[in-house]
Amino acid sequence: MKTTIEELVAFRTVVDTGSITAAAEQLSQTVSGISRALSRLEQKLETTLLRRTTRRLELTEEGAAFLLRTRAILDAIDDAEEQLAARRQQPAGRLRVNAASPFMLHAIVPLVPEFRRLFPQISLELDTDDLPIDLLERRTDIAIRIGPLRDSTLHARPLGTHRLRVLASPGYLEAHGKPRKVADLAGHALLGFTQPESLNRWPLRGVHGDEWPIAPTLAASSGETLRQLALAGVGIVCLSDFMTGADRASGALVQLLARETVDVRQPVNAVYYRNTQLSARITSFLDFLTQRMA
Repeated sequence: MKTTIEELVAFRTVVDTGSITAAAEQLSQTVSGISRALSRLEQKLETTLLRRTTRRLELTEEGAAFLLRTRAILDAIDDAEEQLAARRQQPAGRLRVNAASPFMLHAIVPLVPEFRRLFPQISLELDTDDLPIDLLERRTDIAIRIGPLRDSTLHARPLGTHRLRVLASPGYLEAHGKPRKVADLAGHALLGFTQPESLNRWPLRGVHGDEWPIAPTLAASSGETLRQLALAGVGIVCLSDFMTGADRASGALVQLLARETVDVRQPVNAVYYRNTQLSARITSFLDFLTQRMA
C-alpha cells in the first residue's frame, strides 16, 4: 500500500515541532489522528521511523533517511502549487483553438494582437476546419461552433449571435439586375454550400414560409470561398454578419430583399469537454472572446 501525502505531512510536522501534540495543534488535527497516521506510515514502510519515549521523540537512522526524501517530496508539491498559482495570475502555456476558416479569419484573427498583448505567455495555436472536429482526437482546447449544438458531451460558452443576410456585389447587380421579390431569385446565379443542406435554406419569406430553399448554381464547402465569389460578382449569396460586416460597410456587398428577410441569427459558442478542468489559459481566452464579441 502506498504512503499518502497526509502521512508524510504528519511525519514531517512531528519532527519539526518535536511532539505529536504540537504537530496535531499545528495541523488542526487530533493527537490520536496524528498518532494513527505515523503508525500507518511505519506499517507500510515496515520500519520504525521514530523512537517514542515518555519525554521525547528521536529519529531512527531509517527515519532520518526517509525524512530527507519526505522533505524533498513535500517541497516539490509546494513548488508545483506555487507555479500553478502564478500561472493563474499570469496564464501561460499552449492554447489550441479550432474554428471554421471564415470565423477564424474575420472574428478571431483581428483580436489576436490585443490578446497577445494581454497574455504574452500564452502560445496560441489556431486551427481551421469547415466541419466539426473531435476535440480529443485533435488535442483541441477550445472549438468555436456556429449553429445549434448537438454534442451533449460538450460544455458551451455563448459568444453571441450573427444575423444571416442575402447579398450581392454592385458589379453583379449592374450586370444581371436586382431581384425585386423572392421569386426573382430563380433567374439568378445562387451561391450555396455543399453541406450542410440547412445552409441552403435562406431566411426569406415566400411560398415556402419563412425559408426559401435554393438549388445552388455554384456550391462550395467554405463560407469564405462563397464570400470571395460574391465579391467577384459571380452570384448572390447568403452569409452571416461576422463575415460581411466590413463588406457591407464599404459597399462591396449590398443586402438584397431586406423587407422579405426574416431575422434569423446563428448562435456562436465556444465549446470544450464537460470533464475538462478549465485551466487559466482557457478561461482567459473564453473571457476575452465573450467581452469582445458581446
